Amino acid sequence: MTIELKRTPLYPLYADYPGARCIDFGGWELPVQFSGIQKEHDAVRQQAGLFDVSHMGEFMVTGRYSEAFLQQLTTNDVAKLSDGQAQYTLMCYPNGGVVDDLLVYRITADQYLVVVNASNIDKDFEWMREHLIGDVMLENRSDDLALLALQGPQAAAVLAEAAEQFDCGALAPFHFATGVSVGGVKALVSRTGYTGEDGFEIYVPAEDAQQAWKALFAAGEAYGLVPAGLGARDTLRFEARLPLYGQELSRDISPLEAGLGFFVKLGKDGFVGREALLAQKAAGVPRKLVGIEMIDRGIPRSHYPVYANDRQIGEVTTGTQSPTLKRNLGLALIEAEFAELGTELWVEIRGKRLKAEVVKAPFYKRQPKE
Repeated sequence: MTIELKRTPLYPLYADYPGARCIDFGGWELPVQFSGIQKEHDAVRQQAGLFDVSHMGEFMVTGRYSEAFLQQLTTNDVAKLSDGQAQYTLMCYPNGGVVDDLLVYRITADQYLVVVNASNIDKDFEWMREHLIGDVMLENRSDDLALLALQGPQAAAVLAEAAEQFDCGALAPFHFATGVSVGGVKALVSRTGYTGEDGFEIYVPAEDAQQAWKALFAAGEAYGLVPAGLGARDTLRFEARLPLYGQELSRDISPLEAGLGFFVKLGKDGFVGREALLAQKAAGVPRKLVGIEMIDRGIPRSHYPVYANDRQIGEVTTGTQSPTLKRNLGLALIEAEFAELGTELWVEIRGKRLKAEVVKAPFYKRQPKE
């Protein structure tokens, strides 16, 4: 039986790019590349790239108890948000494993936008629905909204051209504005991203997505803007050590093990998973996510076993040859006692154990403008 793949509102425009190649990504037919992963990766690092990430999930949380509801479900402190601010956070199971990582946008005190991973939309919605309190209303808006991610050092210049009467330079990281006109389309514009570069995520009505996409490319022609696919999105986020659910995070990997303790406010009361995470921290986090670099020739890939002292101590979560650094790098979840920088490890690649060492991550950090 053939399963029909979902398509984003921008799918018809892929035909405008002869090099576009689509894959099945969690039930969606999405472009892995438009002109080549290396070219798209370099464009985002040096100029700008535009991603169609309309497969992501968007939920609206409304009602007088919205903040209290999100406080009990997420690890970060929602109470610190003001109108127009966004926050990276996680939802956990009672055992401390991760339901999903997400973004929370505070529109008003009783209205929030929650953005979740595409593969987890149904699971997350059901999890949140089961934990509703008071007068809180939860609405799945995923089919109604499209999401365009404009990323790179020229992203602000491109958006300044496309967005009418909007000073995008004044928008601080993890802040957003509503009602912004992007090529005549009303949008929520957020200074967030998943690449390690400056950039914006632009939420528009699904029926207006093509108009916004075309307007951004008309504005971006002079700045080297290129369409970018999932392949470059993955290599960019990897170099910046940004986690991917299902690899660096899962129901069996806690935020503390993934190195995301900054986003876990154990001092706040009563969120799901808090007791388990407190116990894990008190006992000593058993595993740590570390950067590794191959010493022997080979590329570490997801799920490759990692060894030390002749026994398996973990596995690679993500790995590749870094397009920016041209080094064979990986992220690995390993026993904490082997996590110190410089520790010698061995990665099993196609049945052969090859030497690697623990190195500092993120592997790439954007240089601030002078």
